[in-house]
Amino acid sequence: MSRVIVVGAGVVGLTAAVRLLEAGHRVDVVARDLPLETTSSVAAAIWYPYLALPRARVADWARTSYAVLDALSDTEPAAGVTMRDGTELSRRPTGEPWWAASVPGPTPARETSLPDGYASGWSFRLPVVEMPLHLRWLHSRVEQLGGTVTRMNLSALPTHADVVVNATGIGARLLASDRTVVPVRGQVLYVEQVGLERWCLAPGDGDGDHPTYVVPRSDDVVVGGTEIEGEWSRTPSPETAQEILERAAHLVPELRGARVLRHKVGLRPLRPSVRVERVDDVVHCYGHGGSGVTLAWGCAEEVVRLVGGDAAGARRDAGVSGARADG
Repeated sequence: MSRVIVVGAGVVGLTAAVRLLEAGHRVDVVARDLPLETTSSVAAAIWYPYLALPRARVADWARTSYAVLDALSDTEPAAGVTMRDGTELSRRPTGEPWWAASVPGPTPARETSLPDGYASGWSFRLPVVEMPLHLRWLHSRVEQLGGTVTRMNLSALPTHADVVVNATGIGARLLASDRTVVPVRGQVLYVEQVGLERWCLAPGDGDGDHPTYVVPRSDDVVVGGTEIEGEWSRTPSPETAQEILERAAHLVPELRGARVLRHKVGLRPLRPSVRVERVDDVVHCYGHGGSGVTLAWGCAEEVVRLVGGDAAGARRDAGVSGARADG
């Protein structure tokens, strides 16, 4: 098997490292930012294909990830995955979302349950991933399997490995010289848990209408958001935070008066298409937009194939982290 260096310690890099280790490779993860410092740690992290193309490949990767996350919710509490019901809302009458075939049991929302200003909705049961828990679990899994995670500030991709996996997200602008990767600024708030169990999401109409989402977790609720392409600032805006909270409370009135715990900003790595391909001794895996969690396990299995290994065999031999990965 190969010696592999994975560059990037967000959810995409760590998940790829886990699958590569399960396939028998020797794997070291190196990154400027350790897992809890990455954009992944900021994410509301509901399974939801967002800002990622092309649709056909995204749907395949997302389907695989759904199955793995669903299995983890049953078998691995430390992974921080909970299956939750909720509704995607639209201001216009719509059919099923384009990705609906990747998940079981979409149902149309009752018109009487829709907030004012919304004409339709679709309800689903989706994985919600508490990223601090999930990133710690992935980090631990890498080390349990014999891999390492090391902080390293790189100006170029390493050359001292059989294969390098480039999972650097927005860092691919530098490390892959790929100027098609641009940041999409996302601001979120974390508010106290006020007894919410269901998620709610309105993706916006693309004409300056920012996405709004409310994603409950065990001890807090993630409320977002913004979608500002080309913006690099990671400093939260108090004015934007107030506007986000007002939008969210329109969807979920229980949030009115909820205590705000903290504010965060993440930079989603947008690209015209997600790049998962091998070029010589480098396997590129970046450009996931707002879908890192949604695509990570599916893309990781493709990375294993590109490095040279048995992704299906890895699932069979991996114990709980590979359970039911075939859906």
